[in-house]
Amino acid sequence: MIHNFLSPMRLFFFSLFTLITLALSAQDDKSPIFTPPFAGPLSFSGNFGEIRSTHFHGGLDFRTGGAVNKPIKALADGYISRVRVNHGSGYIVEVTYDNGYRTINRHLEGLLPPFAQLIEDLQYQQESYEVDFTPTPDTYRVKAGEPIGLSGNRGYSFGPHLHLDVIDAATDDYVDPVPLFGASITDNIAPKAFGFQLIPQQGQGMVERQQTPFSFTPDDKRVLRAWGEVGAAIKAYDFMNGSQNRCGVHTVQLFVDQQLIYQHVIDRFSYEESRQVNTWSHDGYMRSFILPGNTLRMFQVYNDNRGIITIDEPRDYFFEYTLTDVSGNTSRYNFTVRGQEMPIEPVDKESRFYFKWNQSHALHDPGLSLFLPKGSLHQDCTLNYAMQADSNALAYTYQLHDKPLSLFKPAQLQIGLRRTALADTSKYYIARVTSKGLSSVGGTYADGFMKTDIRTLGTYTVAIDTVPPVITPVGKENWAKNRKLLFTIADKQTGISHYRATIDGKYVLLYRPNMMQSRYICDINPKYVEKGKKHTLEVTAIDGCGNETIFTDTFVW
Repeated sequence: MIHNFLSPMRLFFFSLFTLITLALSAQDDKSPIFTPPFAGPLSFSGNFGEIRSTHFHGGLDFRTGGAVNKPIKALADGYISRVRVNHGSGYIVEVTYDNGYRTINRHLEGLLPPFAQLIEDLQYQQESYEVDFTPTPDTYRVKAGEPIGLSGNRGYSFGPHLHLDVIDAATDDYVDPVPLFGASITDNIAPKAFGFQLIPQQGQGMVERQQTPFSFTPDDKRVLRAWGEVGAAIKAYDFMNGSQNRCGVHTVQLFVDQQLIYQHVIDRFSYEESRQVNTWSHDGYMRSFILPGNTLRMFQVYNDNRGIITIDEPRDYFFEYTLTDVSGNTSRYNFTVRGQEMPIEPVDKESRFYFKWNQSHALHDPGLSLFLPKGSLHQDCTLNYAMQADSNALAYTYQLHDKPLSLFKPAQLQIGLRRTALADTSKYYIARVTSKGLSSVGGTYADGFMKTDIRTLGTYTVAIDTVPPVITPVGKENWAKNRKLLFTIADKQTGISHYRATIDGKYVLLYRPNMMQSRYICDINPKYVEKGKKHTLEVTAIDGCGNETIFTDTFVW
Protein backbone atom coordinates (compact mmCIF):
# COMPACT_ATOMS: atom_id res chain seq x y z
CA MET A 1 0.00 0.00 0.00
CA ILE A 2 1.48 3.36 -1.05
CA HIS A 3 0.47 6.66 0.47
CA ASN A 4 1.62 9.79 -1.37
CA PHE A 5 0.91 13.27 -0.13
CA LEU A 6 1.45 15.87 -2.90
CA SER A 7 0.60 19.49 -3.39
CA PRO A 8 -2.40 20.34 -5.61
CA MET A 9 -0.19 21.63 -8.44
CA ARG A 10 2.03 18.56 -8.38
CA LEU A 11 -1.05 16.34 -8.34
CA PHE A 12 -2.39 18.07 -11.43
CA PHE A 13 0.82 17.54 -13.37
CA PHE A 14 1.15 13.98 -12.10
CA SER A 15 -2.32 13.14 -13.34
CA LEU A 16 -1.71 14.83 -16.66
CA PHE A 17 1.60 13.00 -17.07
CA THR A 18 -0.07 9.66 -16.29
CA LEU A 19 -2.73 10.10 -18.96
CA ILE A 20 -0.26 11.34 -21.56
CA THR A 21 2.06 8.41 -20.85
CA LEU A 22 -0.77 5.89 -21.26
CA ALA A 23 -1.91 7.47 -24.50
CA LEU A 24 1.58 7.74 -26.01
CA SER A 25 2.52 4.21 -25.04
CA ALA A 26 -0.70 2.94 -26.62
CA GLN A 27 -0.29 4.92 -29.83
CA ASP A 28 3.46 4.96 -30.46
CA ASP A 29 4.97 1.88 -28.83
CA LYS A 30 3.90 -0.86 -31.20
CA SER A 31 7.05 -2.96 -30.99
CA PRO A 32 5.73 -6.38 -30.00
CA ILE A 33 7.55 -8.73 -27.68
CA PHE A 34 5.15 -11.56 -28.49
CA THR A 35 3.66 -12.92 -31.69
CA PRO A 36 -0.07 -13.86 -31.61
CA PRO A 37 -0.93 -17.32 -30.20
CA PHE A 38 -2.88 -18.23 -33.34
CA ALA A 39 -3.71 -16.86 -36.77
CA GLY A 40 -6.57 -14.43 -37.42
CA PRO A 41 -7.92 -11.37 -35.58
CA LEU A 42 -7.57 -11.38 -31.80
CA SER A 43 -10.60 -10.74 -29.60
CA PHE A 44 -11.25 -11.43 -25.95
CA SER A 45 -13.91 -12.69 -23.57
CA GLY A 46 -11.91 -11.62 -20.51
CA ASN A 47 -8.99 -9.34 -19.75
CA PHE A 48 -6.25 -8.98 -17.18
CA GLY A 49 -7.25 -7.99 -13.65
CA GLU A 50 -11.02 -8.14 -14.05
CA ILE A 51 -12.93 -8.92 -10.90
CA ARG A 52 -13.80 -12.54 -10.16
CA SER A 53 -15.60 -13.74 -7.03
CA THR A 54 -12.46 -14.78 -5.15
CA HIS A 55 -9.53 -13.44 -7.19
CA PHE A 56 -8.28 -11.13 -9.90
CA HIS A 57 -8.39 -12.65 -13.38
CA GLY A 58 -4.74 -13.35 -14.05
CA GLY A 59 -4.59 -13.29 -17.85
CA LEU A 60 -6.30 -12.80 -21.19
CA ASP A 61 -9.13 -15.03 -22.45
CA PHE A 62 -8.66 -15.27 -26.22
CA ARG A 63 -11.72 -16.23 -28.24
CA THR A 64 -11.16 -19.14 -30.62
CA GLY A 65 -14.24 -18.66 -32.76
CA GLY A 66 -16.14 -21.40 -30.93
CA ALA A 67 -13.60 -23.96 -32.13
CA VAL A 68 -11.56 -26.51 -30.24
CA ASN A 69 -8.32 -28.15 -31.39
CA LYS A 70 -7.06 -24.88 -32.86
CA PRO A 71 -3.23 -24.91 -32.84
CA ILE A 72 -1.81 -22.67 -30.11
CA LYS A 73 1.62 -21.27 -30.94
CA ALA A 74 4.67 -20.25 -28.97
CA LEU A 75 4.81 -16.47 -28.57
CA ALA A 76 8.61 -16.21 -28.77
CA ASP A 77 11.71 -18.39 -28.56
CA GLY A 78 12.00 -20.42 -25.37
CA TYR A 79 11.31 -23.85 -23.93
CA ILE A 80 8.35 -25.85 -22.60
CA SER A 81 8.90 -25.83 -18.85
CA ARG A 82 5.85 -27.63 -17.48
CA VAL A 83 2.90 -29.70 -18.68
CA ARG A 84 -0.07 -30.43 -16.40
CA VAL A 85 -3.60 -31.74 -16.39
CA ASN A 86 -6.13 -30.75 -13.74
CA HIS A 87 -9.87 -30.44 -13.33
CA GLY A 88 -9.85 -26.64 -13.11
CA SER A 89 -7.91 -25.86 -16.31
CA GLY A 90 -7.79 -29.06 -18.38
CA TYR A 91 -4.55 -29.52 -20.27
CA ILE A 92 -1.99 -26.84 -19.39
CA VAL A 93 1.27 -25.98 -21.14
CA GLU A 94 3.77 -23.58 -19.58
CA VAL A 95 6.49 -21.97 -21.67
CA THR A 96 9.51 -20.08 -20.37
CA TYR A 97 10.73 -17.55 -22.92
CA ASP A 98 14.19 -16.17 -23.48
CA ASN A 99 12.82 -12.60 -23.18
CA GLY A 100 12.20 -12.90 -19.41
CA TYR A 101 8.53 -13.93 -19.42
CA ARG A 102 6.75 -17.18 -18.69
CA THR A 103 3.27 -18.08 -19.98
CA ILE A 104 0.62 -20.53 -18.81
CA ASN A 105 -1.75 -21.74 -21.55
CA ARG A 106 -4.94 -23.12 -19.98
CA HIS A 107 -8.14 -24.95 -21.02
CA LEU A 108 -6.39 -26.83 -23.82
CA GLU A 109 -8.22 -29.74 -25.41
CA GLY A 110 -5.11 -31.73 -26.14
CA LEU A 111 -1.33 -31.89 -26.35
CA LEU A 112 1.07 -32.41 -29.20
CA PRO A 113 3.84 -35.03 -29.47
CA PRO A 114 5.70 -36.04 -27.44
CA PHE A 115 3.60 -34.74 -24.55
CA ALA A 116 0.31 -36.36 -25.55
CA GLN A 117 1.70 -39.87 -25.04
CA LEU A 118 3.90 -38.88 -22.13
CA ILE A 119 0.97 -37.45 -20.15
CA GLU A 120 -1.27 -40.40 -20.96
CA ASP A 121 1.40 -42.79 -19.69
CA LEU A 122 1.67 -40.77 -16.47
CA GLN A 123 -2.09 -40.86 -16.00
CA TYR A 124 -2.16 -44.64 -16.20
CA GLN A 125 0.95 -45.04 -14.06
CA GLN A 126 -0.50 -42.80 -11.33
CA GLU A 127 -4.12 -43.87 -11.98
CA SER A 128 -5.16 -40.24 -11.98
CA TYR A 129 -6.50 -37.72 -14.48
CA GLU A 130 -4.52 -34.98 -12.73
CA VAL A 131 -0.78 -35.25 -13.41
CA ASP A 132 2.19 -32.89 -13.53
CA PHE A 133 5.40 -33.10 -15.58
CA THR A 134 8.39 -30.73 -15.45
CA PRO A 135 11.04 -31.24 -18.17
CA THR A 136 14.55 -29.81 -18.00
CA PRO A 137 15.14 -26.44 -19.75
CA ASP A 138 17.20 -27.91 -22.59
CA THR A 139 14.81 -30.76 -23.46
CA TYR A 140 11.95 -29.12 -25.38
CA ARG A 141 13.05 -25.89 -27.07
CA VAL A 142 10.46 -23.99 -29.15
CA LYS A 143 10.61 -21.18 -31.70
CA ALA A 144 8.16 -18.30 -32.07
CA GLY A 145 5.11 -19.51 -34.03
CA GLU A 146 5.74 -23.20 -33.33
CA PRO A 147 2.60 -25.11 -32.17
CA ILE A 148 2.63 -26.09 -28.48
CA GLY A 149 -0.92 -27.37 -27.92
CA LEU A 150 -4.54 -27.42 -29.07
CA SER A 151 -7.20 -24.96 -27.86
CA GLY A 152 -10.18 -26.32 -26.00
CA ASN A 153 -12.98 -25.96 -23.50
CA ARG A 154 -11.73 -28.05 -20.59
CA GLY A 155 -11.96 -27.30 -16.89
CA TYR A 156 -13.96 -24.38 -15.53
CA SER A 157 -14.80 -22.94 -18.93
CA PHE A 158 -18.01 -21.45 -20.35
CA GLY A 159 -16.94 -21.88 -23.98
CA PRO A 160 -13.93 -22.64 -26.17
CA HIS A 161 -11.13 -20.19 -25.49
CA LEU A 162 -7.46 -19.86 -24.58
CA HIS A 163 -6.64 -18.48 -21.17
CA LEU A 164 -3.13 -17.01 -21.31
CA ASP A 165 -1.27 -15.98 -18.16
CA VAL A 166 1.92 -13.98 -18.63
CA ILE A 167 4.35 -13.95 -15.71
CA ASP A 168 7.44 -11.81 -15.18
CA ALA A 169 10.04 -14.51 -14.55
CA ALA A 170 12.18 -12.18 -12.41
CA THR A 171 9.43 -11.36 -9.90
CA ASP A 172 6.77 -14.08 -10.45
CA ASP A 173 4.22 -11.28 -10.89
CA TYR A 174 1.29 -11.80 -13.26
CA VAL A 175 1.40 -8.94 -15.78
CA ASP A 176 -1.04 -7.50 -18.32
CA PRO A 177 -0.16 -9.17 -21.66
CA VAL A 178 -1.85 -6.59 -23.94
CA PRO A 179 1.14 -4.20 -24.30
CA LEU A 180 3.41 -7.15 -25.14
CA PHE A 181 1.47 -7.88 -28.35
CA GLY A 182 1.88 -4.36 -29.80
CA ALA A 183 -0.31 -3.60 -32.81
CA SER A 184 -1.62 -7.19 -32.93
CA ILE A 185 -4.38 -6.06 -30.55
CA THR A 186 -6.72 -3.25 -31.58
CA ASP A 187 -8.88 -1.47 -29.02
CA ASN A 188 -10.54 1.92 -29.47
CA ILE A 189 -13.46 1.54 -27.05
CA ALA A 190 -13.29 3.50 -23.79
CA PRO A 191 -14.38 2.09 -20.41
CA LYS A 192 -17.93 2.82 -19.29
CA ALA A 193 -19.35 3.52 -15.83
CA PHE A 194 -22.63 1.86 -14.79
CA GLY A 195 -22.98 3.04 -11.22
CA PHE A 196 -21.49 4.81 -8.24
CA GLN A 197 -21.66 4.38 -4.48
CA LEU A 198 -21.11 6.67 -1.55
CA ILE A 199 -20.09 4.61 1.45
CA PRO A 200 -20.41 6.22 4.90
CA GLN A 201 -17.76 4.89 7.24
CA GLN A 202 -19.14 2.95 10.17
CA GLY A 203 -19.96 5.36 12.98
CA GLN A 204 -18.25 8.25 11.19
CA GLY A 205 -20.39 9.28 8.22
CA MET A 206 -23.87 9.57 6.76
CA VAL A 207 -25.23 9.66 3.19
CA GLU A 208 -28.85 10.72 2.63
CA ARG A 209 -29.39 10.13 6.37
CA GLN A 210 -28.28 6.51 6.08
CA GLN A 211 -25.21 4.64 7.30
CA THR A 212 -25.39 2.08 4.49
CA PRO A 213 -23.85 2.39 1.01
CA PHE A 214 -25.93 4.62 -1.26
CA SER A 215 -25.95 3.60 -4.94
CA PHE A 216 -26.86 5.72 -7.96
CA THR A 217 -26.37 5.70 -11.74
CA PRO A 218 -24.42 8.07 -14.01
CA ASP A 219 -27.64 9.60 -15.37
CA ASP A 220 -28.86 10.46 -11.86
CA LYS A 221 -28.32 14.22 -11.67
CA ARG A 222 -29.40 14.68 -8.06
CA VAL A 223 -27.13 16.53 -5.66
CA LEU A 224 -26.61 14.00 -2.88
CA ARG A 225 -26.34 15.01 0.75
CA ALA A 226 -23.63 13.63 3.02
CA TRP A 227 -21.71 14.38 6.19
CA GLY A 228 -18.59 13.06 7.86
CA GLU A 229 -16.25 10.36 6.57
CA VAL A 230 -17.41 9.02 3.22
CA GLY A 231 -15.77 6.73 0.69
CA ALA A 232 -16.63 6.52 -3.01
CA ALA A 233 -16.88 3.48 -5.27
CA ILE A 234 -17.58 2.88 -8.94
CA LYS A 235 -19.02 0.05 -11.01
CA ALA A 236 -17.35 0.24 -14.40
CA TYR A 237 -16.24 -2.06 -17.20
CA ASP A 238 -13.99 -1.92 -20.21
CA PHE A 239 -15.09 -3.15 -23.61
CA MET A 240 -12.78 -4.36 -26.37
CA ASN A 241 -13.15 -4.55 -30.12
CA GLY A 242 -14.92 -7.67 -31.37
CA SER A 243 -16.47 -8.59 -28.02
CA GLN A 244 -19.51 -7.70 -25.93
CA ASN A 245 -17.98 -9.06 -22.74
CA ARG A 246 -17.53 -6.78 -19.76
CA CYS A 247 -13.87 -6.53 -18.87
CA GLY A 248 -11.89 -4.90 -16.06
CA VAL A 249 -10.73 -1.27 -16.13
CA HIS A 250 -6.97 -0.76 -16.21
CA THR A 251 -6.74 2.70 -14.58
CA VAL A 252 -9.25 4.52 -12.36
CA GLN A 253 -8.66 7.99 -10.90
CA LEU A 254 -10.90 9.87 -8.47
CA PHE A 255 -10.70 13.65 -8.16
CA VAL A 256 -12.55 15.69 -5.55
CA ASP A 257 -12.60 19.45 -6.12
CA GLN A 258 -9.99 18.89 -8.86
CA GLN A 259 -7.59 17.21 -6.44
CA LEU A 260 -6.42 13.67 -7.18
CA ILE A 261 -7.50 11.53 -4.23
CA TYR A 262 -7.18 7.96 -5.44
CA GLN A 263 -5.72 5.96 -8.32
CA HIS A 264 -5.34 2.33 -9.20
CA VAL A 265 -3.42 0.85 -12.12
CA ILE A 266 -4.01 -2.87 -12.64
CA ASP A 267 -0.94 -3.93 -14.57
CA ARG A 268 0.61 -6.56 -12.30
CA PHE A 269 0.03 -8.53 -9.10
CA SER A 270 1.39 -11.61 -7.39
CA TYR A 271 -0.44 -14.88 -6.91
CA GLU A 272 -0.58 -14.25 -3.15
CA GLU A 273 -2.22 -10.85 -3.68
CA SER A 274 -4.99 -12.13 -5.92
CA ARG A 275 -7.42 -13.12 -3.16
CA GLN A 276 -7.33 -9.56 -1.82
CA VAL A 277 -9.79 -8.63 -4.55
CA ASN A 278 -12.37 -8.63 -1.76
CA THR A 279 -10.59 -5.76 0.00
CA TRP A 280 -11.32 -3.65 -3.05
CA SER A 281 -14.47 -4.92 -4.72
CA HIS A 282 -17.91 -5.33 -3.16
CA ASP A 283 -21.12 -6.19 -5.05
CA GLY A 284 -19.37 -5.27 -8.31
CA TYR A 285 -18.29 -1.83 -7.07
CA MET A 286 -14.60 -0.91 -6.92
CA ARG A 287 -13.77 1.07 -3.79
CA SER A 288 -11.82 4.27 -4.38
CA PHE A 289 -10.27 4.14 -0.94
CA ILE A 290 -8.06 1.65 0.85
CA LEU A 291 -9.34 -0.56 3.64
CA PRO A 292 -6.97 -0.97 6.61
CA GLY A 293 -6.14 -4.59 5.79
CA ASN A 294 -5.52 -3.95 2.10
CA THR A 295 -1.85 -4.41 1.14
CA LEU A 296 -2.27 -4.46 -2.64
CA ARG A 297 0.48 -2.56 -4.46
CA MET A 298 -1.72 -1.38 -7.31
CA PHE A 299 -3.60 1.22 -5.23
CA GLN A 300 -2.41 4.73 -4.39
CA VAL A 301 -4.07 7.40 -2.29
CA TYR A 302 -3.17 11.07 -2.08
CA ASN A 303 -4.70 12.28 1.15
CA ASP A 304 -4.00 11.37 4.77
CA ASN A 305 -7.19 9.33 5.21
CA ARG A 306 -6.72 6.28 2.89
CA GLY A 307 -8.70 8.04 0.15
CA ILE A 308 -11.77 8.58 2.35
CA ILE A 309 -13.32 12.03 1.89
CA THR A 310 -14.09 14.25 4.87
CA ILE A 311 -17.28 16.20 4.22
CA ASP A 312 -17.44 18.74 7.03
CA GLU A 313 -18.49 21.99 5.34
CA PRO A 314 -21.97 23.06 4.16
CA ARG A 315 -20.98 23.34 0.50
CA ASP A 316 -20.87 21.35 -2.73
CA TYR A 317 -18.07 18.83 -3.27
CA PHE A 318 -17.33 17.99 -6.92
CA PHE A 319 -16.38 14.37 -7.69
CA GLU A 320 -14.89 13.28 -11.02
CA TYR A 321 -13.86 9.81 -12.16
CA THR A 322 -11.41 9.25 -15.02
CA LEU A 323 -11.35 5.74 -16.52
CA THR A 324 -8.56 4.67 -18.86
CA ASP A 325 -7.92 1.30 -20.49
CA VAL A 326 -4.53 -0.18 -21.32
CA SER A 327 -4.78 1.21 -24.87
CA GLY A 328 -5.25 4.78 -23.62
CA ASN A 329 -8.99 5.12 -24.31
CA THR A 330 -10.46 7.43 -21.65
CA SER A 331 -13.88 8.41 -20.30
CA ARG A 332 -14.90 10.82 -17.52
CA TYR A 333 -17.87 11.02 -15.15
CA ASN A 334 -18.79 13.52 -12.47
CA PHE A 335 -21.37 14.08 -9.74
CA THR A 336 -21.91 16.51 -6.86
CA VAL A 337 -22.19 15.82 -3.14
CA ARG A 338 -23.55 18.56 -0.88
CA GLY A 339 -22.29 18.81 2.66
CA GLN A 340 -25.24 18.91 5.05
CA GLU A 341 -24.78 18.35 8.75
CA MET A 342 -26.73 15.41 10.13
CA PRO A 343 -26.44 13.26 13.26
CA ILE A 344 -24.18 10.22 13.03
CA GLU A 345 -24.99 7.16 15.09
CA PRO A 346 -21.82 5.96 16.86
CA VAL A 347 -20.56 2.39 16.80
CA ASP A 348 -20.77 0.31 19.95
CA LYS A 349 -17.15 -0.78 20.14
CA GLU A 350 -17.81 -2.63 23.39
CA SER A 351 -20.21 -5.05 21.71
CA ARG A 352 -19.02 -8.65 21.58
CA PHE A 353 -19.91 -8.59 17.89
CA TYR A 354 -17.55 -5.69 17.13
CA PHE A 355 -14.45 -7.21 15.51
CA LYS A 356 -11.27 -5.22 14.84
CA TRP A 357 -9.44 -6.05 11.64
CA ASN A 358 -5.96 -6.30 13.21
CA GLN A 359 -6.88 -8.60 16.10
CA SER A 360 -7.91 -12.20 16.56
CA HIS A 361 -11.47 -12.80 17.75
CA ALA A 362 -13.51 -15.60 19.29
CA LEU A 363 -17.27 -15.92 19.52
CA HIS A 364 -18.96 -18.50 21.74
CA ASP A 365 -22.67 -19.25 22.04
CA PRO A 366 -24.63 -22.38 22.93
CA GLY A 367 -23.66 -24.88 20.25
CA LEU A 368 -21.29 -22.48 18.47
CA SER A 369 -17.60 -21.70 18.53
CA LEU A 370 -16.02 -19.33 16.01
CA PHE A 371 -12.38 -18.27 15.93
CA LEU A 372 -10.96 -15.69 13.51
CA PRO A 373 -7.15 -15.48 13.49
CA LYS A 374 -5.49 -12.08 13.26
CA GLY A 375 -5.43 -10.93 9.64
CA SER A 376 -8.72 -12.55 8.68
CA LEU A 377 -10.63 -9.28 8.26
CA HIS A 378 -9.84 -6.32 6.03
CA GLN A 379 -11.63 -3.71 8.14
CA ASP A 380 -13.38 -3.33 11.49
CA CYS A 381 -16.92 -4.65 11.40
CA THR A 382 -19.92 -5.31 13.59
CA LEU A 383 -21.36 -8.73 12.88
CA ASN A 384 -25.09 -8.85 12.24
CA TYR A 385 -25.35 -12.02 14.28
CA ALA A 386 -28.47 -14.12 14.86
CA MET A 387 -29.28 -17.64 16.04
CA GLN A 388 -32.32 -19.54 14.83
CA ALA A 389 -33.56 -22.38 17.02
CA ASP A 390 -35.56 -25.29 15.66
CA SER A 391 -36.42 -28.08 18.08
CA ASN A 392 -36.55 -30.61 15.26
CA ALA A 393 -33.25 -29.63 13.67
CA LEU A 394 -29.91 -31.40 14.15
CA ALA A 395 -28.35 -28.08 15.14
CA TYR A 396 -29.23 -24.43 15.44
CA THR A 397 -28.75 -22.22 12.40
CA TYR A 398 -26.20 -19.46 12.98
CA GLN A 399 -26.15 -16.22 11.01
CA LEU A 400 -22.60 -14.99 11.54
CA HIS A 401 -23.26 -12.00 9.28
CA ASP A 402 -26.27 -11.06 7.18
CA LYS A 403 -24.19 -10.37 4.07
CA PRO A 404 -21.38 -12.68 2.95
CA LEU A 405 -18.07 -11.33 4.27
CA SER A 406 -14.96 -12.82 2.69
CA LEU A 407 -11.96 -13.55 4.88
CA PHE A 408 -8.23 -13.40 4.11
CA LYS A 409 -7.49 -16.34 6.37
CA PRO A 410 -9.85 -19.22 7.11
CA ALA A 411 -11.88 -19.04 10.32
CA GLN A 412 -12.44 -22.10 12.49
CA LEU A 413 -16.13 -22.93 12.94
CA GLN A 414 -17.66 -25.51 15.29
CA ILE A 415 -21.39 -26.24 15.48
CA GLY A 416 -22.78 -28.59 18.11
CA LEU A 417 -25.30 -31.31 17.38
CA ARG A 418 -28.50 -31.07 19.45
CA ARG A 419 -29.34 -34.70 18.83
CA THR A 420 -27.74 -37.70 17.15
CA ALA A 421 -29.91 -38.72 14.24
CA LEU A 422 -27.40 -41.26 12.92
CA ALA A 423 -24.78 -43.39 14.60
CA ASP A 424 -22.52 -42.94 11.55
CA THR A 425 -21.18 -39.41 12.14
CA SER A 426 -19.38 -39.37 8.77
CA LYS A 427 -22.76 -38.54 7.21
CA TYR A 428 -22.95 -35.14 8.93
CA TYR A 429 -21.62 -32.00 7.27
CA ILE A 430 -21.63 -28.27 7.90
CA ALA A 431 -23.77 -26.48 5.33
CA ARG A 432 -23.79 -22.87 4.33
CA VAL A 433 -27.36 -21.58 4.01
CA THR A 434 -27.99 -19.38 0.96
CA SER A 435 -30.99 -18.23 -1.04
CA LYS A 436 -30.37 -21.21 -3.33
CA GLY A 437 -30.40 -23.75 -0.50
CA LEU A 438 -27.67 -25.62 1.36
CA SER A 439 -24.06 -25.77 0.18
CA SER A 440 -21.60 -28.14 1.81
CA VAL A 441 -18.41 -26.78 3.40
CA GLY A 442 -17.44 -30.20 4.75
CA GLY A 443 -16.45 -30.85 8.32
CA THR A 444 -15.49 -33.60 10.72
CA TYR A 445 -17.21 -34.83 13.89
CA ALA A 446 -15.60 -34.77 17.32
CA ASP A 447 -17.05 -34.64 20.84
CA GLY A 448 -20.54 -33.65 19.79
CA PHE A 449 -19.43 -30.91 17.40
CA MET A 450 -18.94 -30.61 13.65
CA LYS A 451 -15.76 -28.71 12.83
CA THR A 452 -14.53 -27.07 9.63
CA ASP A 453 -12.70 -24.03 8.26
CA ILE A 454 -14.68 -21.34 6.45
CA ARG A 455 -13.61 -18.53 4.11
CA THR A 456 -16.82 -16.52 4.33
CA LEU A 457 -18.86 -15.20 7.25
CA GLY A 458 -22.41 -16.15 6.31
CA THR A 459 -25.13 -18.44 7.68
CA TYR A 460 -24.33 -22.05 8.67
CA THR A 461 -25.98 -25.15 10.12
CA VAL A 462 -25.48 -28.94 10.17
CA ALA A 463 -27.08 -31.32 7.68
CA ILE A 464 -27.01 -35.04 6.85
CA ASP A 465 -26.14 -36.71 3.55
CA THR A 466 -26.99 -40.38 3.24
CA VAL A 467 -27.87 -40.34 -0.46
CA PRO A 468 -25.18 -41.81 -2.74
CA PRO A 469 -24.26 -40.31 -6.13
CA VAL A 470 -26.24 -41.19 -9.23
CA ILE A 471 -24.38 -42.71 -12.19
CA THR A 472 -26.29 -42.70 -15.47
CA PRO A 473 -24.98 -44.17 -18.75
CA VAL A 474 -25.46 -41.96 -21.80
CA GLY A 475 -25.87 -43.25 -25.37
CA LYS A 476 -24.72 -46.78 -24.66
CA GLU A 477 -25.72 -47.88 -28.15
CA ASN A 478 -22.95 -45.68 -29.54
CA TRP A 479 -20.20 -46.58 -27.08
CA ALA A 480 -18.43 -49.09 -29.30
CA LYS A 481 -18.86 -47.09 -32.51
CA ASN A 482 -17.51 -43.86 -30.98
CA ARG A 483 -14.99 -45.60 -28.73
CA LYS A 484 -16.24 -43.50 -25.84
CA LEU A 485 -18.11 -44.58 -22.72
CA LEU A 486 -20.28 -41.68 -21.56
CA PHE A 487 -21.91 -41.08 -18.17
CA THR A 488 -23.38 -38.42 -15.98
CA ILE A 489 -22.33 -38.57 -12.34
CA ALA A 490 -24.18 -36.26 -9.98
CA ASP A 491 -24.65 -35.69 -6.26
CA LYS A 492 -27.12 -33.11 -4.96
CA GLN A 493 -25.67 -32.47 -1.49
CA THR A 494 -21.95 -32.83 -0.82
CA GLY A 495 -20.67 -33.30 -4.36
CA ILE A 496 -18.39 -35.89 -5.94
CA SER A 497 -15.13 -36.28 -4.03
CA HIS A 498 -13.72 -39.29 -5.86
CA TYR A 499 -14.43 -41.41 -8.93
CA ARG A 500 -12.71 -44.32 -10.68
CA ALA A 501 -13.30 -46.73 -13.55
CA THR A 502 -12.04 -50.20 -14.47
CA ILE A 503 -12.55 -52.39 -17.53
CA ASP A 504 -12.09 -56.10 -16.91
CA GLY A 505 -10.69 -55.23 -13.49
CA LYS A 506 -7.94 -52.94 -14.83
CA TYR A 507 -7.77 -49.17 -14.33
CA VAL A 508 -8.94 -47.01 -17.23
CA LEU A 509 -8.89 -43.25 -17.47
CA LEU A 510 -12.23 -41.64 -16.63
CA TYR A 511 -12.38 -37.85 -16.78
CA ARG A 512 -14.75 -34.90 -16.60
CA PRO A 513 -13.75 -32.64 -19.51
CA ASN A 514 -15.79 -29.60 -18.49
CA MET A 515 -16.51 -28.78 -14.87
CA MET A 516 -19.63 -26.84 -15.81
CA GLN A 517 -21.23 -30.13 -16.91
CA SER A 518 -21.82 -33.45 -15.14
CA ARG A 519 -20.66 -35.51 -18.14
CA TYR A 520 -17.81 -38.01 -17.68
CA ILE A 521 -15.95 -39.80 -20.47
CA CYS A 522 -13.91 -42.98 -20.66
CA ASP A 523 -12.11 -43.36 -23.98
CA ILE A 524 -11.79 -46.92 -25.26
CA ASN A 525 -8.03 -47.11 -25.74
CA PRO A 526 -6.87 -50.25 -27.62
CA LYS A 527 -3.60 -50.01 -25.72
CA TYR A 528 -5.49 -50.95 -22.56
CA VAL A 529 -8.71 -52.58 -23.84
CA GLU A 530 -8.53 -55.70 -26.00
CA LYS A 531 -10.58 -55.48 -29.19
CA GLY A 532 -13.11 -58.07 -30.34
CA LYS A 533 -14.60 -59.28 -27.06
CA LYS A 534 -17.14 -58.59 -24.35
CA HIS A 535 -15.91 -56.37 -21.52
CA THR A 536 -17.04 -55.64 -17.98
CA LEU A 537 -17.10 -52.01 -16.93
CA GLU A 538 -17.18 -50.79 -13.33
CA VAL A 539 -17.52 -47.13 -12.33
CA THR A 540 -17.29 -46.02 -8.70
CA ALA A 541 -18.31 -42.60 -7.37
CA ILE A 542 -18.03 -41.37 -3.77
CA ASP A 543 -19.52 -38.15 -2.41
CA GLY A 544 -18.26 -35.78 0.30
CA CYS A 545 -19.85 -37.83 3.08
CA GLY A 546 -18.48 -41.17 1.87
CA ASN A 547 -21.69 -42.42 0.23
CA GLU A 548 -20.67 -44.76 -2.58
CA THR A 549 -22.27 -45.90 -5.82
CA ILE A 550 -20.83 -48.70 -7.97
CA PHE A 551 -22.17 -48.99 -11.51
CA THR A 552 -21.44 -52.14 -13.51
CA ASP A 553 -22.30 -53.00 -17.10
CA THR A 554 -20.98 -54.90 -20.09
CA PHE A 555 -20.25 -53.83 -23.63
CA VAL A 556 -18.78 -55.43 -26.75
CA TRP A 557 -15.90 -53.82 -28.62
